[in-house]
Amino acid sequence: MHFVEAKGILTANGGKYGMNIYRGCSHGCIYCDSRSKCYQFTHPFEDIEVKKNAPELLEKALKSKKKKCMIGTGAMSDPYMHIEEELRLTRRCLEIICGNEFGLAIQTKSDRILRDIDLLDEINRKAKCVVQITLTTYDDDLCAILEPNVCNTKRRIEVLEAMQERGIPTIVWLTPILPFINDTEENITAILNECARVGVKGVIDFGMGLTLREGDREYYYAALDKHFPGLKERYIKTYGNAYELPSPKAPELMALFKKICKENNMMYKPDDCFAYMSTLPEKYTQMSLFDL
Repeated sequence: MHFVEAKGILTANGGKYGMNIYRGCSHGCIYCDSRSKCYQFTHPFEDIEVKKNAPELLEKALKSKKKKCMIGTGAMSDPYMHIEEELRLTRRCLEIICGNEFGLAIQTKSDRILRDIDLLDEINRKAKCVVQITLTTYDDDLCAILEPNVCNTKRRIEVLEAMQERGIPTIVWLTPILPFINDTEENITAILNECARVGVKGVIDFGMGLTLREGDREYYYAALDKHFPGLKERYIKTYGNAYELPSPKAPELMALFKKICKENNMMYKPDDCFAYMSTLPEKYTQMSLFDL
């Protein structure tokens, strides 16, 4: 890892603000879009860039805002990578969000988030906290191939369950679904049944498929050659150099996805999930004005 002094920390994003404390990742997921060259990394992806002044920048930014809102993190770089155990920058930023009574929408694949569950609970009581967890495959052996350096799906479901026990709302990212690998009815059903069991608020999927672009594609294909010999050639024959790679089973899987979500009162439209995560409750705004 290496340290930088960032010039800013928050970016406006659809009614809320987003931040990335780190750039790069150590989870090693074979499909990671953040590896794509369009993001203009000037260092190896596993050489994590650490914005060491992120807490100070965040404190200054939040104090300058006249209206409370949701702060999102985790979209481009997981806030609970291995280095967070030592650096604790994510925790410091959460403490600032909590102290300034802003809301939080945080996304991760790691059970390290449980370290901060008391803080997440406090944010949720003061404002609103939404925890987002990515689940791609219910099979632990396959999970170890697709997402090798992070806890497995069963453990992430335990994280969701722990959040439910605290009354912290959760959103699951059921993406990507990799053609010819985890695009089965059995996999989708198993994950969604667990989401329903632990009270997930909504599930995000963009059509049961995968996206690949320069930088990401080469890394993914190398992983296919290593773990699924011959599958790269099938991808090239089926999709060529396309950006969007929908599963051949996408229509059936999407129908199953919508059916299970509807039956269990889980949001399944991405726009609905994003709107929920971007909205700070009006009752909180009124309470803040009253307290003034």
